[in-house]
Amino acid sequence: MFPIKNGLKKRDVLLPLLFNLALDYAVRRIQVNQDGLKLNGTYQSLVYADDFNMLGGSVYTTKKNTEALLVASKESGLEVTTYKAKYMAMPQVQNAERIHNIQTHNISFEKVEQFKYLGKIQVNKNYNHEEIKSRLKTGNAYYYSVQNLLSSSVLSNNIKIKIYRTIILPVVLHGCEIWPVTLWEKPRLSVFENRVLRRICGPKRD
Repeated sequence: MFPIKNGLKKRDVLLPLLFNLALDYAVRRIQVNQDGLKLNGTYQSLVYADDFNMLGGSVYTTKKNTEALLVASKESGLEVTTYKAKYMAMPQVQNAERIHNIQTHNISFEKVEQFKYLGKIQVNKNYNHEEIKSRLKTGNAYYYSVQNLLSSSVLSNNIKIKIYRTIILPVVLHGCEIWPVTLWEKPRLSVFENRVLRRICGPKRD
């Protein structure tokens, strides 16, 4: 423990280092409980910058680890943004449907059926309808931003395909490695791709 008397500026190079130290202290306090969802031999808590995602095998475990996180964060000078904090219970969790908001330390954590983490929509059921809809909507926005380039007679088709693969396609397929694509989703993705290819190549039979 050490005091910071003069404060830090917003872009001070020391700021992220101190933040990481404080967050690491809070994460270690949770790991002391040795209670959570065990994947690949370790208890999982996903941290990226100031986004913290904690996995638990039950609502009781999640509440217990949340209390440890709040206490450890306060000790190190961090504050949890409670209005952004949510929790989600999977259908396999016992009595999940009858449990509402989590109450701890006079703070209420809202129960939701989906939330966005690192740009991907997480849902409490094994489907990706909302995620793919969101990806296609974002892909459409990028497509309309470059459609003049894709229909230009000055650029070759090879360059247009490169534009499609580097600007549009990564946005649509972000996180697709874990998509269980069904017969409902596959045609939607094909329709989007064919629309872009028609813009590039013009109307063709094949």
